[in-house]
Amino acid sequence: MAPFIVVAVGGVLALLAALLPWGHRRRAPLAIGVGALILAIVLAAIGWPGAKHLFGVDPLGRDVFARVLYGARVSLLVAFVATGISMIVGVVLGLVAGYFRGAVDMGISRLIDVLLAFPILLLALGVASACSLGHGCLGGVLKPGLIVVIFVIAFVNWTYIARIVRGQVLSLRKEEFVEAARSLGASNSRIIFKEILPNLVTPIIVYATLLIPQNILFEAALSFLGAGVQPPTASWGAMLADATSIFNSAWWYMIFPGVALLVTVLAFNLVGDGLQDALQPKSASN
Repeated sequence: MAPFIVVAVGGVLALLAALLPWGHRRRAPLAIGVGALILAIVLAAIGWPGAKHLFGVDPLGRDVFARVLYGARVSLLVAFVATGISMIVGVVLGLVAGYFRGAVDMGISRLIDVLLAFPILLLALGVASACSLGHGCLGGVLKPGLIVVIFVIAFVNWTYIARIVRGQVLSLRKEEFVEAARSLGASNSRIIFKEILPNLVTPIIVYATLLIPQNILFEAALSFLGAGVQPPTASWGAMLADATSIFNSAWWYMIFPGVALLVTVLAFNLVGDGLQDALQPKSASN
């Protein structure tokens, strides 16, 4: 708060000095110089955006613009990799559950129900916090950091994909082309991956595109709460968390990662909606 007050006082002094009549201004060079000096020192200390640092610097002197760019790398990497892992796991389990039915379907469905019974953010936060303690997860294979965040996000998201794919398979397994392949002696694996899976490509692509912005928000939320990407790795969520303590003196430090997060998530959502309109015109019209 103190730097903000000093900036305000210095700015007011400089403004008043500039508005003084020329005669008074000439007799008050000390006020002009002191006001300008205070303003320059404080702005340099807190890192106001300038030509060299477009978004300013944080309290540790790190360029905010560079950290926003590196944060984009982290967010996109986590979102794409976690989406890929969750899609693979969810599609495979959904195919198996929907095609074989019986005990296999019962076991996978009950596992999905148990995981979906927990609030998804609370579940992700709990798993991430558990992996951040001690020696990590899976006997120390997963250490706290970027890999854990990817694992956690993929772990909490595959259930939605599996449930969607299972519902699609339940309707497709009764189609004539599946019955024809079965009557010709095709194996179960061939029917699943050669006959049923190609008919699920469109909804899988659409859902994957809509899942990416959700994973970006998940990574930002986990990092904001301290259970995600660990310092000094740049992350939009971690930058927002750091900005809460210096908002009064450096408000722009919160604005830039927040705007970057908003624009990125909005862009991916618009792309997903556009793909859904193009690839699934019936559902879009409904």
